[in-house]
Order: sequence, then C-alpha cells, then structure tokens
Amino acid sequence: MTKTNLQLPNKLKKTLAKDKAYLEKTQLSIVTISASYKEDLKGFYGFKEDDQIPDVVFSRAHYSMALGIAVARWQTKIDPQKAWVIDPTNYVSHDDWFNVKLTETVGKTLARHPVLKSLKDLVDKFGRQKLPILKSITPPLNYLTKNLDKPILSLHIATGNILAAQGKQVIQVITDPHVREDYLAYAEYPNIKFCVFDSQTKTEFLQKAFALGKNIADRKVIITGPPIDPRIIKAKKTKTAWRNNVLRICLCTGGLGTNKDEIKKLLNQFLPLIREQLVNPDLDYAQAKLPPLQLLLYAGTHQDIRNLAVELAEKFYLPYQEISPQDPAPFYPQAKLTITNQKNQTKTQKTPDPYLPSFTVIYHPQLVDANELLIRHGFPWADGFITKPSGDMAYDAVAAGCFLLTLREWGEWEYNIRQVFEQKDISRRAQVANILVQLQNLTATHGKAHSWIEQAMNNALGIEKLFLQGSEKIISTSLPS
Repeated sequence: MTKTNLQLPNKLKKTLAKDKAYLEKTQLSIVTISASYKEDLKGFYGFKEDDQIPDVVFSRAHYSMALGIAVARWQTKIDPQKAWVIDPTNYVSHDDWFNVKLTETVGKTLARHPVLKSLKDLVDKFGRQKLPILKSITPPLNYLTKNLDKPILSLHIATGNILAAQGKQVIQVITDPHVREDYLAYAEYPNIKFCVFDSQTKTEFLQKAFALGKNIADRKVIITGPPIDPRIIKAKKTKTAWRNNVLRICLCTGGLGTNKDEIKKLLNQFLPLIREQLVNPDLDYAQAKLPPLQLLLYAGTHQDIRNLAVELAEKFYLPYQEISPQDPAPFYPQAKLTITNQKNQTKTQKTPDPYLPSFTVIYHPQLVDANELLIRHGFPWADGFITKPSGDMAYDAVAAGCFLLTLREWGEWEYNIRQVFEQKDISRRAQVANILVQLQNLTATHGKAHSWIEQAMNNALGIEKLFLQGSEKIISTSLPS
C-alpha cells in the first residue's frame, strides 16, 4: 500500500487504497466534489457499513452527473474496469474535517434563509476558489491522481483547476449554460479541454477567454450537451403525455435543502386537496377544476424537510408512505443497474394508483441511496416536477419526459437553465402562493386540442438529442479513439 500522510481511520485508509487502484486501472477516470459517502464506500469494498450515518452533502448534481457518465460507460452492471468515480471529500484528513462540515453548514443555512442569499451570491462571484474546503480536498485529490498520466474527467470546477495546474491531462465538463471565470483560470494550458452545454455556451466561453487575453483553440471546446444517467432517459419509454387521468407531481429539494420555505407553502396547499379527493372519491372533476393528484416529495438527505412533510400530512389527516429502505442502492462490484420501478409504469388509470399512496416521501440520510430512490421511484412515475431549475433536476426531469414548474433559483446559472426550457415551452415558473389555481389553468384546454401540461410533456418527450446524448458524447471525448 502506498504511504499517505492523510489522517484517516483504518477502514477509510483501505478504501482509499482501493479507490486509488481502481482509478489507475480503469479506462475512464472521473473526479468530482459532491458529498462524503464514506459508509457506502465501506460497503462497496466489503467492510461493515452503517446505513443511517448522515452524509455530508454539497450537491446532488455533481454526484448524479458523474454517476450518470459512469452508468453510461458501465451500461448494465457496475464495472470499475470501464469507469470509476472518486470524490476526494471522502478522504479529507481528520484535522481538516471541520472545513468540510463548516462549508455544508453554511450552505444549508443560506439555503433555508432566502434573506441571506445575497451572501451566497457574493461567494459565487468572488470567493469560490478561496473556500476553505478547497485546501482540504487538495491533498486527497493529489494522492488519488498522482500516478495518472491519462485524461481525467472532471465534473467540478475545483478538481479540474487543481489538476490542470499540476500538468495533469484534464477534460473539464461545464455542465450548465453559464461560464464562470473560474473555468477560464487555466483554459490556455495545453493539458485541458472542455465539454460544454451547447453552442451558445461555447461562444460565451470563447468570448470571455478572449476578453481575458486568452486565445483558446476552437477544437478545445467540444459541444456535448448535459450528462444524464441513461436510466432516467429509459424511464420515458413507457410514458405518454398526461391528458385527463391522475396527475402525478414530484416536488423536490436540492442537495443543500434549498427552497424549504416554498416547499412548505406548496404542501400546505396540496395536502388538504389530496385529502379532500381521497375522502370524496366521486368529487366531480369539473366542479373541483383539478384532476386527482398524487404527490411525491423528494426530501433527499434532509431530515428536517422529511419531518416537515410528515408533520403536515399528519396535521391534515392524510395517509402517506415513506420510501426509505435499508441500503437501497445496488452499490457493489458487478451489481446490476436498475432502470425503473416497474410497478409504477402504468399511466392509464383515472383514479389514484392503489399501489402508491397519494402522498409519498422519499428520504435517505445518504446521497448514494437517496439518488437511487429518486431514479427508481421518481422519474419513471412523474408527469411533472416542481423544483428549482438546477443542472441536475431540470435536465433529468425533461429527459424523463416531464413538464417543469420551477422554484426560486439558487444561482445565476439556474436563471439560464430556466430560460432554456421556458423557450422550449416545457417549463414555467411555479406560482407558489397559488399553485392550485395555476394547475387549474395548466390542466385546462381553453378550447384547444391540448392543455399546456399535455403539450409540455409532448415537448419533453420529443426533446432534441443534444439533451439526451451528453454522457455518451463526453465519454467519446474522454477516451482515446
């Protein structure tokens, strides 16, 4: 075992050595910064794990996109020889762990208090490369990659810049239609190239580089589209656009627990209506002005949002189901990759699904498992998503053939994402204070052949290939031809 100065428990030292070996031997080496999923790593390598120890989580997007590319490479089962993903957050030394926890705590606090968001915007603009966590993740990142001389695929701006500065061959994925100046820090270096969202993002990249006096060859910036887990794309194959049957909505928070205040307002409107529909199953559709509703809340790894949902369900005497099984992700060598939850694929019933209560909560304290539950139960099932327009939820929902109603944006890039899907008439801003009135309007045909929801779903089901083939194009860019 190669010696390391990282201060880690013995089991993590062993998983570190195994992660390093996989990264060196695999065909496609992927790095990101998203979360500490230490317990799942222990389980993957055959050590005892605790399924209830909460992960430290910064971002579902940076995890799910990296995983999506790996799944596209693996195809049917986890195969570390084909691709491997590492997150150095798992191996931050004990003395530096305070910086990791502090970063998560600050992020969660800002996410739950909209009045503080201006502070977060200042960090986005001036301070991302100065956050204390970056100094903490650098030693394990350097250790894991020090023997690599092949291209390294980076799904986070920090990992790409750290590696590029050291002369490593880097393929940096710019996942959103927005180019931060941090992406340009080493753009002129010969050892880095970029995968970008679309042609407009490429133009923005080259223009910003030129303004900084950096002449970047056009061939270094490759248009790939966003990386999507292929299991999510397959979820839409049995899906048809909603017309007049049960309307299935997935309401989602983000990696840091964003939009909690909006989620509470929405639940206070949805849950009493769903209760009324259950108590009066013969309630006339025309009288109610809304079809029967089913709601799935993705609380992610956030127990406070899960508790909020359960408390409100009990307040309104609404039966609910919680999906939070023990260690649900198939995360072990050669594990078969599940595609969809087959039970929930039927889309024709006009009364609430007897196999799924009208209100369901997905929660798991660990990101690997929470993400798996969303892929398995959320994307194949839902007609529409209510979520902030993030680079994971928005891309994934549209790839699954769903309409979007968007919550408050978390960063400048999310304004751009929202505009992309509004222009395609797949998305609209959620009217949080009057969501039921908005849904009455969106489910009505207004004398036309289709309601807005039906048309939006048809638009999503027919989305152009740029939004579906990103993972495969990134892989082809990363591997030698």
